[in-house]
Amino acid sequence: MAEVLFVDDEPAIREMLGMVLKLAGHRALGAADAEEARRIMGEKRIDLALVDIMMPREDGFSLAGDLIAAEIPVLFLTARTAVADRVRGLRMGAEDYIMKPFEPEELLARMDVILRRTQPKAYAENGYRIDYEGRTVSYHDQPVALTPTEFDLLALLTRNAGAALSRDKMLSAVWGWDFVGETRTVDVHVQRLRAKLGADAIETVYKYGYRWTGGGGSA
Repeated sequence: MAEVLFVDDEPAIREMLGMVLKLAGHRALGAADAEEARRIMGEKRIDLALVDIMMPREDGFSLAGDLIAAEIPVLFLTARTAVADRVRGLRMGAEDYIMKPFEPEELLARMDVILRRTQPKAYAENGYRIDYEGRTVSYHDQPVALTPTEFDLLALLTRNAGAALSRDKMLSAVWGWDFVGETRTVDVHVQRLRAKLGADAIETVYKYGYRWTGGGGSA
């Protein structure tokens, strides 16, 4: 899950992006123009920005310059087809450039690549050590064997340590936004993680979901 700012002056595009991002488990922060985007920048931590180029008053290139200066990764979303525009965006430091219209699956895949590269590479607290790139977990220097899905769920929880995550968002983020299944799947995998990492590490948020506390346990 990531805090994703998306900036586009077309309401239909903003509505679509908001839905796609939320279904994928991300926190979606929409803005209609650069001014609104800057206000959000001042209030929220942003992990990735999706920026349209053609906007009234101030274009996406100008806004992206400030985002990149603030060390916020930028992915341009635009209908402009000129090679010069793509080259300009990439040379100024944007992570990627995707043309409209686009498929949601492609956008999410490109976002995943960026977020894997730009988010923290490891978690270490209370005896837990998680290497996100190597996909290894240890507790007090003892390796903990997890299935691929268990690791993905643990990575989601620890990357959002302290935040309450809903079952629906966890399901979308780990199993995919188009996954057809029940939230009970999340409960089963959380119980497996607790058995391996300690019952106190993952807190139940009543009638909502779960929170990683890393409270230490008897793994």
